[in-house]
Amino acid sequence: MDKVESLANEIYEKYKDYGVDRKEIVEKLKKLLLEFKVPESEAIRTMNNYIIREYKVPREELKEQFTKIGDIKEAGKWVSVKAKVVQLWESGSPSIAQTGLIGDETGVIRFLIWAKANKQPVVEGKSYIFRNVVVDDYGNVLRLNVTRISEIEELKEDIAVKPIEDLREDTEVVGALVAIQQNSGLIQRCGEEGCNRVIKSGKCPVHGKTKWYDDLRIKGVLDDGERTYEVIINEEGVKELTGIDIEKAKKMAEENYDRGAVLEELKKLLLGKYLKVVGSLTPRYLVAKQVEFYRPDIKNEINELLAELEEG
Repeated sequence: MDKVESLANEIYEKYKDYGVDRKEIVEKLKKLLLEFKVPESEAIRTMNNYIIREYKVPREELKEQFTKIGDIKEAGKWVSVKAKVVQLWESGSPSIAQTGLIGDETGVIRFLIWAKANKQPVVEGKSYIFRNVVVDDYGNVLRLNVTRISEIEELKEDIAVKPIEDLREDTEVVGALVAIQQNSGLIQRCGEEGCNRVIKSGKCPVHGKTKWYDDLRIKGVLDDGERTYEVIINEEGVKELTGIDIEKAKKMAEENYDRGAVLEELKKLLLGKYLKVVGSLTPRYLVAKQVEFYRPDIKNEINELLAELEEG
């Protein structure tokens, strides 16, 4: 008897008194193990959860095992977590339904729900069980993927989350600015007290049409050769690099009858340039505190290379 049949028998024997269909168990196990290449332990857990839900089996029959987010350390693992949706971001790809950060008391992690998973949207601020999600590594950053075989269940309880401020760490990164994203340049921010969200299409995502003020920033991607960082450079940093401040940016926009002219100018001046950024690294962004053009000491590098060649 092959492995699928053996596992199907074990599961069937456990739940046969609830009217489960052995043929259905075999078919689903084949899909999990052979098509999706899910590890055996996760395939069993998925089948247990499916049967409990579909056949109204008391959940006491199965004690679920959940992984703390702080314990997620490597890609390729299938886990189930209880977590709160801390932030949702706009997805830049039609293949991704939702993306953002989820967290518990041990930390936060990026997540994404693939469009093909066909799941109900999650809501920022609410807590959920994310069952059978797979960990992957994207740009040396771990994230959780919700796929077709994953499950999302809303919780009544409110999951406590470790404050993002406690997860910040000061770091220095040297790399090429390979992209400057939209919502960079001369932007508008919500003027409601304590909000400061970026105004898009004339509206704040929280307050709708409201008072606003101008700001200047770069939201880009920094590549150090090993990983990429989403970097935020504020007005002070933009001025340090380009000499453009808020007033110059406003004048540029007025002269061109286009606020987008500021973004285009920043791209001309900075795209592809190497920067040294010192700032706070959060689970999503590298928030620049100090930024400058990186100018390596070529003479020292040549001397070091010659010394290495002589030693070899």
